[in-house]
Amino acid sequence: MKRGISILVLLLVGFALFAGGQKEAPKAPAAKPAEKQIVMRLAETHRADYPTTRGDMEFARLVNERTNGRIKIDVYHSSQLGEEKAVIEQVQFGAIDFTRVSISPLAAFAKHFDALQMPYLYRDAEHMWKVLNGPIGEEFLQSIEKANFVGLCWYDSGARNFYNSKREIKSPADLKGLKIRVQQSELMMNMVAALGAIPTPMPFGEVYSALQTGVVDGAENNWPSYISTSHFEVAKYYTLDEHTRVPEITIGSKIVMDKLSKEDQAIIKKAAKDSMPYQIAEWKKEEKIAEEKARKAGCIITVLPSNAEFQAAMKPLYDKLTPELQEVVRRIREVK
Repeated sequence: MKRGISILVLLLVGFALFAGGQKEAPKAPAAKPAEKQIVMRLAETHRADYPTTRGDMEFARLVNERTNGRIKIDVYHSSQLGEEKAVIEQVQFGAIDFTRVSISPLAAFAKHFDALQMPYLYRDAEHMWKVLNGPIGEEFLQSIEKANFVGLCWYDSGARNFYNSKREIKSPADLKGLKIRVQQSELMMNMVAALGAIPTPMPFGEVYSALQTGVVDGAENNWPSYISTSHFEVAKYYTLDEHTRVPEITIGSKIVMDKLSKEDQAIIKKAAKDSMPYQIAEWKKEEKIAEEKARKAGCIITVLPSNAEFQAAMKPLYDKLTPELQEVVRRIREVK
C-alpha cells in the first residue's frame, strides 16, 4: 500500500511539473473598433450644377479625401432644406451643419456684414477679392462666432444688376415706381427705395411666378441667376449697373463644430478655403455662358456709360452707417 501511495505521489508531482512547464498560448489582440463615420449636411439654395453648388461639392470632396472617408458632407441643393433665412437659423442652432448663403440675409444675424455689400463699394472684382482674401475678409469670417456661426470661406457671385419686364433702365428715374424684388435684407430694400423703386422682399423660389403674374416688375441679380431661374423669359430688360458685388459665404454651426476635434475642425476649415479657386473659376465660366444665352434669347442689355448718378443716390445710405462701419468702408476703399 505504501508503495502504491508513493507511486501516486510521484505521478502527481510529475503532472504538476509538466503543467507548470507549459506556457499559456498568447491571446490574440482585441480588434480595434472601426471609427464611426461622421455624416454632415450642407444646405444650398441653387440647383445641382450651379457654380456655388459645384464649390460645395468640391469642399465636400476635399473633406472626404483628407479624412479617408471618416467625415462625409452631403450637399442638399435646390433649397431642399429650406430657403436661406430659415436655413441660417437652423445652422445657428445646430440643426443643419453648414450652408452656403449670400451675405445679404446673413446680415440680419450679423449687422456689420452690411459694410461688405454697400452699393458701388468695390471698383471691380479684383478689388473685392483683395479685400476678402486679406485681413478685412479674415476679420469678418472670425467675427460671426459670437452669433454661433463659424465663417469658413468666400465664394464668387459676380455683380448684381437690375432687370425688369417694363422698360430699359438708363437712370434712376427709369426705376421710379417699379416693384423690384429684393433679398430679405434691410440694406437691399433701402438701396432700391433710394433709387425711387418699390422694394419687395420675397423668397428666391417665388420670383419667377411673381414676375410672370406682375406681382413684381423686376428684380436684381447676377448673370447666372438671371438665366438659371429663367427670369430672362419674363423680364427681358437687363441693365449692367453693377450696383453691388455681394460675396457668398460658407458658414458652419459653431455648436456642431465645437463637438469635433481640433484636428477635424482644421481639416474642414482648410478644405473650405481650398475649394475657393475652383468655385471662382467655375463662376467665370458660368457667367460667360449666361450672358451669351441672354443675348441670343433677345434680351435687351443696357450698358451704362457711367453709374455716377446711381452712386450719388446712395449717399444717404452711407451717411446712416455707424462710425464703426464707416471705418470699415474707408479701409475697403483704401485697399489697392
